[in-house]
Amino acid sequence: MDQAKGPRKGRVTGKTNDVNADLIAVVVAVNDAGPCVLTIEQGAALPSGPFELAHRSLQSGLRAWVELQTGQPLGYIEQLYTFADRDRVGANQRVISISYLALTREEDAGASGRRSWASWYDYFPWEDHRSGRPPIVLEELRPRLIEWADGADDGATRFDRRRRAAVAFALDG
Repeated sequence: MDQAKGPRKGRVTGKTNDVNADLIAVVVAVNDAGPCVLTIEQGAALPSGPFELAHRSLQSGLRAWVELQTGQPLGYIEQLYTFADRDRVGANQRVISISYLALTREEDAGASGRRSWASWYDYFPWEDHRSGRPPIVLEELRPRLIEWADGADDGATRFDRRRRAAVAFALDG
């Protein structure tokens, strides 16, 4: 169906298929203090916006949203992950969220009240091993990960989950 005429109808049920795509940017730079991430809304959100028909490509749409929201030009970008679970929004629509990793140079955010650079470790404290193993790993994450692993129904899945947690969070040293 011509997109100008409206949403496509499902073949079997006749229901409207409402699908939207959001583009989300994880913009990373490295400064003397370590990795930092570009945020908007006083650090509460990442630059993002809907993919629109006027965008030439997903990447050009992402670049347009980031520059509009932050004034930050992007360097290298790569698709990171796509989220499209049916239960994320509502029964009659689906939102596909396509996230990108963007690498750039940190530019002074002071000129723009729209954006700020925040320490990567503020959002991922379990990754900050500059002063040894972070307490959050042993005190909070380890017990929850073990509970998750041990909650599997069979031994093979329990073993696989424990191995995944140990590798991802260095639980075995």
